[in-house]
Amino acid sequence: MKLNANIQKVTERIIRRSEVTRERYLDRINAAKSKGVARSHLSCSGQAHAYAASGQDKSILTDGKAGNLAIVTAYNDMLSAHQPFETYPQMIKAAVREIGGTAQVAGGVPAMCDGVTQGEFGMELSLFSRDVIALAASVALSHNTFDAVVFLGVCDKIVPGLVIAAQTFGHLPAVFIPAGPMQSGLANDEKAKVRQQFAEGKIGRGELLAAEMAAYHSPGTCTFYGTANTNQMLMEFMGLHLPGASFVTPNTPLRTALTAESACQALRLSATGHCYTPVGSVLDERTFVNAMVGLNATGGSTNLLIHLVAMARAGGILIDWEDFEDVSEVTPLMARVYPNGLADVNHFHAAGGLGLMIRDLLRAGLLHPDTITIAGEGLEQYTKEPFLIDNKLNYRECPKESANDSVLRSVDNPFQPTGGIKQLCGSLGTCIMKVSAVSSEHRLVEAPARVFHDQTEVKNAFNAGEFTDDVVIVVRFQGPRANGMPELHSLTPVLSILQGRGQKVALVTDGRMSGASGKVPAAIHVCPEACDGGPLAKVMDGDILRVDAINGVIDNLTGDFISRPAMITDLTANQYGVGRELFSTFRNSVNAATAGATIFEFDR
Repeated sequence: MKLNANIQKVTERIIRRSEVTRERYLDRINAAKSKGVARSHLSCSGQAHAYAASGQDKSILTDGKAGNLAIVTAYNDMLSAHQPFETYPQMIKAAVREIGGTAQVAGGVPAMCDGVTQGEFGMELSLFSRDVIALAASVALSHNTFDAVVFLGVCDKIVPGLVIAAQTFGHLPAVFIPAGPMQSGLANDEKAKVRQQFAEGKIGRGELLAAEMAAYHSPGTCTFYGTANTNQMLMEFMGLHLPGASFVTPNTPLRTALTAESACQALRLSATGHCYTPVGSVLDERTFVNAMVGLNATGGSTNLLIHLVAMARAGGILIDWEDFEDVSEVTPLMARVYPNGLADVNHFHAAGGLGLMIRDLLRAGLLHPDTITIAGEGLEQYTKEPFLIDNKLNYRECPKESANDSVLRSVDNPFQPTGGIKQLCGSLGTCIMKVSAVSSEHRLVEAPARVFHDQTEVKNAFNAGEFTDDVVIVVRFQGPRANGMPELHSLTPVLSILQGRGQKVALVTDGRMSGASGKVPAAIHVCPEACDGGPLAKVMDGDILRVDAINGVIDNLTGDFISRPAMITDLTANQYGVGRELFSTFRNSVNAATAGATIFEFDR
């Protein structure tokens, strides 16, 4: 199928925009490639230090002819998504020994959970943890003793941080290995109802905790389609997972077989293997366009409009929100997974999953078919699904039709003709909205503003009964420079209650709303942020705001509000406690959300 003209146009625009920065990046990784196997350049003392604890692998490492695989892990056993990684290093080492290679745990990276820190001060470290992860992974790989790397990570900031690190070491092949989603528990819509009942004071904390424990109940990723599972989708669309690896549940024979094969494949792709494929070649402009298509087709997390920008810039590729908007215009919404529907990712996977979706998008000319992947050249590899025969990994064609068209549909019969992401521009700046879960009648809100500087203030106003009419709730000074750009997802029950009462309601913020953004229109990531004197800092209570996700407009309709002085607020309280004092350098040097909200200067 011929490539869609709009997809081709966006790709060519990105290539032109990135010409200089991409060339510099490729020059750097080509220089690193030319040096050959890294550890052969170490001094004898350096090699002795690197191999001292390697036991049975020491002689193979010393010989230097076989590939040595780095393991960078986000394991901890407090977070369900990362607990399964505890056993992966030994599994990986055993697998690569069978093909004559070796593996070493190069280092660990932190992994925090936005679900734990929602509404807590720790959330102000969440976005910055992505760059910390990139830094930590780079330290792990800086020993320069490896021929390829596997990254063990799943959740919100972990995968983007690891991709940034992978790009930085772009001369190395890199394979991402997931842990998979937990099995389905309490349905996500039932959990949401309980949260709303608690917010209304109809039930107590004991009943709320029981519902939450029934939803989040075992090892694996949360089953709703938030940032973690959006990350896993992207790893397949971008060719960094083995085909079909994303949504296989933990602690199953198929999960084990995929993990072992992923490790072996990483070494096959190394310079010591038979098909050298550095990750810098996998992650090109076409790959990032495919990622945008996947994000829109699945109705994925708004966080990726920040993360994908930063991930791409690490490889010299310059993408922006206009690209997402243009891709969204031609990409149909093919999935309904909570919060965009009632199903969870296990239901999506059972209906045909990513393999069926990728095949249909390829057939429609909406994906670049010729990208390089860790499974070989061409995205067609990802239209197959894994299965076991006598405990050995095999692949077969995915089903031709969805097993449940309330969860997964074809390109020809989508849930809506355009994707799940909308860019809004106007006198309040530039922002984005996830519209895939927002009903059409709620996509335009024109109402008086109520301005807050903290999400707790919003909850207090709600509890005091102050929201009685249509309202646009503005929560400002929540951008990356102000306080690390926390998610405001704990406002979801309050906003949902107001909308459920028949009020027109919208949220406008320079903060984030997370991959769980739901049925209430939320204009988020507003740039410039209020802390930088953006227009949001000049809004006053009672100003009439227009939040229009139909026409892509966000405006203050109240006179010449731009001539007002920008509001300044005391941010001292955001600078100390729960480690926030250690992140002042991040707050002072971070760039705008439109540029990836990162401390890194990729473009120089």
